[in-house]
Amino acid sequence: MNDIKIVTVDENNISEYGFYCSKNPKYEGYQLKFDWLKQRFTEGLKIKLLQSNTEGTIGFIEYIPGEYAWRAVDASGYLVIHCIYIYSKKDRKKGYGSLLVNDCIEDAKKEKKNGVAVVTSDGPMMAEKRLFLKNGFEVVDKAERFELLVKQLKEGTLPKFKNWEKELSKYKGLNLIYANQCPYHKKAVSAICDTAEEKGLQVKVFEIKDAKDAQNAPSIYGVFCLVHDGKLLADHYISKTRFLNIFNKEL
Repeated sequence: MNDIKIVTVDENNISEYGFYCSKNPKYEGYQLKFDWLKQRFTEGLKIKLLQSNTEGTIGFIEYIPGEYAWRAVDASGYLVIHCIYIYSKKDRKKGYGSLLVNDCIEDAKKEKKNGVAVVTSDGPMMAEKRLFLKNGFEVVDKAERFELLVKQLKEGTLPKFKNWEKELSKYKGLNLIYANQCPYHKKAVSAICDTAEEKGLQVKVFEIKDAKDAQNAPSIYGVFCLVHDGKLLADHYISKTRFLNIFNKEL
């Protein structure tokens, strides 16, 4: 791993390094994520890029203090990992994910946090738990397909999932709730709204603009969900094809 280094992205160098999960500055979602990040840096958010001298950026991790987490978790006193990704399959069994996770753990120690928390799932949009289990994390909560894992560094109240299910009843009709934490959400929002209009459906769209609302979203993922009359139809961003399948089955 002599070829590998970790670069911290912040407000001073984000224009130089970008944020990896989207690389095209001309893409609408790129600028929305860029603007979202600039607001989050003041809340303690960090992005670490895993860079190779020969291959460029090969992965990244994004995390933030639990008080400002954009997931439906109560994790005050912890760092919360939003995303972690190693792009190429050929790089996924080389210990690179562990490098990023342990760098986050070291930051938690420096900041005297109680530990590090992460939401995992074997389904879409979230990392699998095995990476975290082998780095000393333990499962502390479960909800639907999601699990909350924690690497505890000192005594303190363990993180837990918020009561996201009670939030569902607040939504009547067809509702789309999203945030620009992911650069691909805006494209999905446009596709769903356009398709719904073609089908004669009215969609109420809500943009989540702060961590409090994300933590009280009607799904664990927090930053994208589709709800109809109190029923969760999608807990992550979906394609037009997937929405049409939901339309035919549920609407």
